[in-house]
Amino acid sequence: MKAHIISIGNELLIGDTINTNAAWLGEFLTGMGFDVKLVQTISDEADLIKESITQSMEKADLVISTGGLGPTHDDITKKAVAELFDVGFLRDEQTLEYIRSIFKKRNIPFSKSNYAQAEVPKNAEVLFNKAGTAPGMLFKENGSVLVVLPGVPHEMKYLMKKRAAPKLREIFGDLQFVYFHYIKTAGIGESTLSDEVLGDLSEYFTNGVSLAFLPSGGGVNLRLTATGKTKEEAKGNLNDLSELIYTKAKKYIYGEGKDYSISEAVGDLLYEQGKYISVAESCTGGLVANTFTDVPGSSRYFQGGIIAYDNAVKHQQLGVAEDDLLQFGAVSKPVALQMAKGVAERLGTSIGISTTGIAGPDGGTDEKPVGTVWMGFYQQDGAHFAVKTVFTKDRLMNKQRTMMVLMEITRRVLKGIPEMPYDLEKQYP
Repeated sequence: MKAHIISIGNELLIGDTINTNAAWLGEFLTGMGFDVKLVQTISDEADLIKESITQSMEKADLVISTGGLGPTHDDITKKAVAELFDVGFLRDEQTLEYIRSIFKKRNIPFSKSNYAQAEVPKNAEVLFNKAGTAPGMLFKENGSVLVVLPGVPHEMKYLMKKRAAPKLREIFGDLQFVYFHYIKTAGIGESTLSDEVLGDLSEYFTNGVSLAFLPSGGGVNLRLTATGKTKEEAKGNLNDLSELIYTKAKKYIYGEGKDYSISEAVGDLLYEQGKYISVAESCTGGLVANTFTDVPGSSRYFQGGIIAYDNAVKHQQLGVAEDDLLQFGAVSKPVALQMAKGVAERLGTSIGISTTGIAGPDGGTDEKPVGTVWMGFYQQDGAHFAVKTVFTKDRLMNKQRTMMVLMEITRRVLKGIPEMPYDLEKQYP
């Protein structure tokens, strides 16, 4: 069953509001078994709204629109839909009473414009909204279904999950179950992973099975998709492909699940091995520490960090030799090595890691161009090395990639994988 999504609102087009609704709806509808073919964003213009809905209803079994159901003059979606179907309005008493109760509870005067929110086109099936004041609406016209939802995200999600989805299941019956499985990799580029590691996988793309490569700053997320009559059947259809990917790309895989992060993977390994880690950061300015502490329970393995942006802090707080700072500069192997060891010794952790580099967009030289980063790793009674890489001139991207690469270096050491990400060279003291 084909589905189209129409997002309505000038605020979406000019960048005032990020269109999270479309992304959420795309995932939700796909999970229900719909084949989402189109997502478009249009302005608050009645003629354009009517034109877009008409065209989509001619091509899709289901059309979902969001936005334009509020009480103000620029909320015109409901009027445009009524004009499209050439019907008048009627007042939904349940909605009206609910809106009145909300205003009474909040001690807010009930204005004339709020009456309009309880009015719906005569051919609409009302989707009662307990999450707000704008009801959703469902229309069945010419073999297609139109669902009109408010643009406020929490209201839209409530109506879609609690009101629209059950009705859509009644209308369309049992659809194919769509199952997604995410395999997370790091330390390898998309083309290398696809061409050199995994190779041709086309023979596995049967029974609705597909594979998507989703690059994500320092890694590639693999989204495996399969369909089936049940979740178990769809999941089972992925077994052969999933096993092959693990066989071929095992050392690059750090975990599974859409929301599983590299910092969680490192944290799980540290906790399993009973180790604590600390970080000394220069060019990343606390990003590595922040990423660790994004994970609930990270105090089980993360001790703390020192942001040593200035050379004086590197020397005074981490014990980096002044002579090395003068001779080699802050962005160098000796400094990265000493920063990692210094933070581990001062904070009493078994592992210390460090970053020092030229994040950009300025400050580079011929010898050390913008994007040059040294990362250090130190483990008591174990490895002590640094790696050098050169990223881009984009400051935020350089910080993010440094964090990802350093996390992957740490993961590989903890897993006993000798190769470094992106074939980086370990450089020892």
